[in-house]
Amino acid sequence: MQPALVEEFAAAFEAVRGVAHRAATQAEAVQAAIGIMKQAGIRSAAAAALPEHFIDALAAACAAEGITLLRPPYAAADLPLALDGPEVGITGMAFGVAESGTMAEVCTEDSVRLVSGLPRTHIGIVRADSLVPRLVDAAAPMREIFARHDKNVTVSFISGPSRTGDIELILTLGVHGPEFAHAIIVTEEPA
Repeated sequence: MQPALVEEFAAAFEAVRGVAHRAATQAEAVQAAIGIMKQAGIRSAAAAALPEHFIDALAAACAAEGITLLRPPYAAADLPLALDGPEVGITGMAFGVAESGTMAEVCTEDSVRLVSGLPRTHIGIVRADSLVPRLVDAAAPMREIFARHDKNVTVSFISGPSRTGDIELILTLGVHGPEFAHAIIVTEEPA
């Protein structure tokens, strides 16, 4: 892990109106997510593309706070309506790009994109050891992703909240996706 990349990523993510959080461990990442939800008064959330043990810990923490957590597997027949209610979506990121504060989300099923795109708030969990310095450096992890998933894979690049501008150049957040975006950067080395 390179601390300079973590700081560069955090600064770039915040420059595009996201909020960056740092967590030394996965347990701290869960508590950071709970803190974000409590501060916003959120009562329902959905999770996807995260390790099972992380979702288990998140579910326990949500239950203790009275927050309803939807978790995989999601029935394809129930989508997208099943994910229309949660106020926050929490997804795991494949990697991040430090220079632009961009998180890369890998989706092999529609539910992942719905969890990150439908709720008003999105929380991305990105490992510090997955950060690459520049967009050009994303080529190697992208090749690995597509080698593992030879079909039915989408990689979404997420840089802060959803934004759009009209003809008068007035920027509006949250029109086509989350209005609020958080990145929790986990610095713990994988076990």
